[in-house]
Amino acid sequence: MSFDMAAFLGAISDVVKPGEERPFVVHDTDLKTLPAAKVHNPTTLRIAGTLPTKTFEIFRQTIPAGLSSDMQRHYHETVHYVISGRGHTELEDETESWETGAFVYTPPWTWHRHYNDSADEPVEFLTIENSRLLALFGIARRESAGLVTVDEARKVHDTHQHLG
Repeated sequence: MSFDMAAFLGAISDVVKPGEERPFVVHDTDLKTLPAAKVHNPTTLRIAGTLPTKTFEIFRQTIPAGLSSDMQRHYHETVHYVISGRGHTELEDETESWETGAFVYTPPWTWHRHYNDSADEPVEFLTIENSRLLALFGIARRESAGLVTVDEARKVHDTHQHLG
């Protein structure tokens, strides 16, 4: 059986069909800020939610000077592109520094936290995650441990898992 590109594209054209409600170009001014109560940390997350993506989500994330994201883990994969700034990421038992132009990968279900190492400038990330794909299958999950270390997150969440 041979692959037919026209048939393949024809089969998906109705699935991802941009329009006024789901445009294929979204400008920075069109991004919607998630309510602080949904973020669980001092970062600002603005979502490009009107793009017609079916399997991934895109955010612009800002970490203020000297602050960090929360310690969290989730079933989806994430890639952060560092638009500007410098900092480091704590991922399980490893720590790695990054700066403008770097890509930071977060594997599924790993404790991680991103830190802004500047006392003066914010960090800006373009964050891409495959959370929509997992939500389609009904298996999306995210846990926040707050502003704690990896060891503290493990201690609290491992205890809760054993009790449940």
